[in-house]
Amino acid sequence: MRHDPDDLITLFNGLFRADYRTVLVRGGDEPEYLPATKPDGFAQIIFAHGYYASALHEISHWCIAGEHRRTLRDFGYWYCPDGRSVKQQQAFEKAEIKPQAIEWLFSVAARARFHVSVDNLSGNGAWDEDAFRRNVTAQASDYLEHGLPARAGMFFQTLRTFYGTEADFNEVWNKETRRLMPECSATDTEVN
Repeated sequence: MRHDPDDLITLFNGLFRADYRTVLVRGGDEPEYLPATKPDGFAQIIFAHGYYASALHEISHWCIAGEHRRTLRDFGYWYCPDGRSVKQQQAFEKAEIKPQAIEWLFSVAARARFHVSVDNLSGNGAWDEDAFRRNVTAQASDYLEHGLPARAGMFFQTLRTFYGTEADFNEVWNKETRRLMPECSATDTEVN
């Protein structure tokens, strides 16, 4: 299946442009969130290099950002680039659990490949990659059991409808969970 980032742009903008005055746009080297600068302007979620996975990840961050954070550049979060210290990496991994869990659910809904990312290739690597994977898996399972944040839930359903994954989502989810977390049994991750 071809995954065209223009489809994500169309779906996201159709769903959120009017009510949230936010648009998804293709960007360059780095992803970025820019709040609206004028009362009638639009906030922009800019994803890197036109990559489909980057768009899903940046949408995930937006979906959990509260109203105040959506008024701040990059939601007011710090970002240390690749090459982080152990302490910086621990903070990064803690902050990335929820967005990566949502990104993973979006990816499965779109039949796209997801990769857990510790994003520290030139540094010391992951602080604890196994724990990070378990935490992302647990958070994604919790979202499936108890519900996603509202905007994430809306986009998740839109992806499932667009990509036709409503009927077999649970089967694909269980397969993907076993791929990323082979030590998890299928019964640990099944959804209703």
